[in-house]
Amino acid sequence: MTWSIDARIPVRALSEGEALPNGAAMLEGFEATHVLGCACCVARSPGAVAFDRLFLARVKGERAFASVVVPASVAAAARAVVSEDVVVRARFRWSA
Repeated sequence: MTWSIDARIPVRALSEGEALPNGAAMLEGFEATHVLGCACCVARSPGAVAFDRLFLARVKGERAFASVVVPASVAAAARAVVSEDVVVRARFRWSA
């Protein structure tokens, strides 16, 4: 059986000056807050951890959203995380 619906949460870059769309959440904390390579971040990037926190908040019912936007300044890095991190890729998909 082939599925035609992609249930992963869409992610896209938010253009400079663009308002947050209805039903979207802004990904926060994408930049590292401490030294990379510390014991808690060896396996995952700060971007992957930011996506994990946002997804967990949704699962717990703390945040309701249908899509995610990232600032244009981190769009390339966010796109890389969505395509390269296996856990993030299972939950989110990059949307143009």
